[in-house]
Amino acid sequence: MTIWIDADACPVPVREMVIRASERTSTALVFVANSPLPVPRRALIKTVQVDQGFDVADNYISQHVEKHDLVITQDIPLAAEIVEKGVTALNPRGELYTPENIRQRLAMRNFAQEMRDIGQNTGGQSKFADKEKQAFANALDRWLQKNRG
Repeated sequence: MTIWIDADACPVPVREMVIRASERTSTALVFVANSPLPVPRRALIKTVQVDQGFDVADNYISQHVEKHDLVITQDIPLAAEIVEKGVTALNPRGELYTPENIRQRLAMRNFAQEMRDIGQNTGGQSKFADKEKQAFANALDRWLQKNRG
């Protein structure tokens, strides 16, 4: 069982929570990014620096993830691919991507992209605050409890 982090856009508090959870539960952790990341050197923590380029980190995660792993990502297309493989995907705000909700999220993401492409301001996400941190921590703990051992 491994936790994979799509780390380029992952909020620092989420990275810190996952590191603590990895240490507490002896769960392997892999950060994948296209730039160096300041993460502690630990036996269970690995960093993979991929080449620069569109979806290079996403493709790496998708190719290496296994059925009982967890992927933490904000990237909706990556989450859709992961969920299609039967792997659990969680966003940094604590929302689980599921077969039931991923298509709607992908459609909303694509619509927002189309609006931005024609010059409309779609606003973006709200600030990453304590409420989101707590929701993520709770979702991560639930997944770890369910999948441990």
